[in-house]
This record gives sequence, C-alpha cells and structure tokens, in this order.
Amino acid sequence: MSKFVLDAYAWVEYLEGSKAGLKVREIILDKSNTIYTNSVTVAEVISRTKRKNMDIKIALNAIGSLSIIINIDFSLANEVGLLHADIRKTIKDFGLADAFVLLTARKLNAKILTGDPHFKGFKETIII
Repeated sequence: MSKFVLDAYAWVEYLEGSKAGLKVREIILDKSNTIYTNSVTVAEVISRTKRKNMDIKIALNAIGSLSIIINIDFSLANEVGLLHADIRKTIKDFGLADAFVLLTARKLNAKILTGDPHFKGFKETIII
C-alpha cells in the first residue's frame, strides 16, 4: 500500500483531464493507494477552479470522495510556520500552502504527487 498527498497542481490536472491528470487518475483509482489532501489544498483548488470557470461542486465532490482530508490544528499550523520559514531561506518563493503539503506528507510518511517545481529536490516528491 502506498500513501500519496496530492497538492493543488495534481488536483487541477486531474480535474482538467490533462495528460498529467491521467497519471494522477491512475494513482487515485489504484485501490492499493491511500490518497490524502490537506484542507489548505482544498481552498487552493477551489480558488483555481473558480478562476478557470470550472464547476466547483465537481471539484469538491472529487476531492472529498477520493481522498482523506487532513485538517489543520494549532500544532500543525505552528510546525508548518517553522518549516516554511526554514525553507524560505533557500527557496525564496516557496509557498505557505506548499509547506502544508510537505509537512502533511512527512507526518504521514507519504509521497507528494505534484508538478510544482517548488517540490523538486524533496525526497517525498513524485513529479507528474
């Protein structure tokens, strides 16, 4: 069994049905995999979905039915803030949402499924 944390990039590609999205679909549909999404990623996907004039209900339904949502609590927010500050010393434009994804993957001992170049170089990353 493999565990994957999907970031907004992966979900948007999946929802658009792109070539990268088809790779995401294969991983999601493989019943031996467990899929996770951080709640910050949900907000990011909905923002992108709305800006692209895509159906928000479809996006919410897909994320909610195909993945386990990891919610933020006080402790996780603190840890993400510290991680984000450390990473920003070397990757100046590393986003706060990316730090939530990275820490979620680390806590779950999971891989990050993404096409976001900010994640290159992290051992948890699988680039689609």
